[in-house]
Amino acid sequence: MADRSTAPLADLRVIEMGQLLAGPFCGQLLGDLGAEVIKLESPGRGDPMREWGREKPRGRSLWWPVVARNKKSVTCDLRTSEGQGLARALIARSDIVVENFRPGTLERWGLDYETLRADNPGLILVRVTGYGQHGPYAPRAGYGSIGEAMGGIRYITGDPGHPPARTGISLGDSLAAVFATIGALAAAHHRGNTGRGQIVDSAIYEAVLAMMESLLPEWALTGYQRERTGAVLPNVAPSNVYPTADGEMILIAANQDSVFGRLAAAMGRPELATAPRFADHAARGENMAELDDLIAAWTATLAAEPLLRLLHEAGVPAGRIYTARDMFADPHFAAREAIVRLIHPELGEFPMQNVVPKLSETPGAIRHLGPELGEHTGQVYRELLGLDDERLTALADRGVI
Repeated sequence: MADRSTAPLADLRVIEMGQLLAGPFCGQLLGDLGAEVIKLESPGRGDPMREWGREKPRGRSLWWPVVARNKKSVTCDLRTSEGQGLARALIARSDIVVENFRPGTLERWGLDYETLRADNPGLILVRVTGYGQHGPYAPRAGYGSIGEAMGGIRYITGDPGHPPARTGISLGDSLAAVFATIGALAAAHHRGNTGRGQIVDSAIYEAVLAMMESLLPEWALTGYQRERTGAVLPNVAPSNVYPTADGEMILIAANQDSVFGRLAAAMGRPELATAPRFADHAARGENMAELDDLIAAWTATLAAEPLLRLLHEAGVPAGRIYTARDMFADPHFAAREAIVRLIHPELGEFPMQNVVPKLSETPGAIRHLGPELGEHTGQVYRELLGLDDERLTALADRGVI
């Protein structure tokens, strides 16, 4: 098991409240980099993520071991006054709280920031919600899919002529968690200089909006509305998916002038690079359809492996569109340990994506898979709050833990 003491965030303790993905993914990222993450879960039920996933061998979620990796599970009924007292005591001994309840929930429980900060002036409260902590939409229930729609990514995702498409992952939740993590680290840096904590307010729709490139000024200054374009990048060519002789699909991105010249040479058509209709970026964008047809006719004569070898030798960016099977077989994934394997007590060897990014001096690590519900309840309450067995038994009898 990896040693947490050498990780960059080993001096931070995080209390994670909330459930599903947006808040917990922030906790996962902090835990990956060494923070002690104590996840508070409802007794008897726990986070619904424990049940999520289409495939559940032996009734076990394959999602939970990933999103809850490196965390400690402690049961605590936050809807009871005793549970709120336990949470407040833990928070007083911690650095960061991550929550993704609807705005006002912590306040109803007596866990508002002013109360928590009175106990712990350096506390950083990370709040992940659909719409943020203020504004007319703040009280609404906000799921990642709604944030994706409101933030703009859904409208431009998919093929022309079809309704907007989902990207295939919980993109909005994950983006909000990534920005929440950046905010938490920035707030921790500020606290190191001043001793003062603060609130990090990460809204899903704003996290999506932050990724939308020049969409806003395009509309405001020119009236141009981006539309769904499928696999292509509008007016940027060639950048598309092309067929091969053995039925695979290869993505080629050669839109820069010098790179297109190398592609044309690899195709045995060097004259394409100087032809007026393809000679520069603007011309290739205007004649995208014709250029894609020419490239597709060429790639369809070659099998994927020799085609890719030719393109790589020519310095043309190209690659397969990977599935999980491709990732497991790829030597680059193996060389960089992009996939790691831990042992699950029931399922055996359990592969998952490694910590990102890689740090040369203080790397993060996956120390253990997602814990059983309440696995660390006794340990945490004894070590941090000094509760004895009699008190723990009484709390359990009343359903608080």
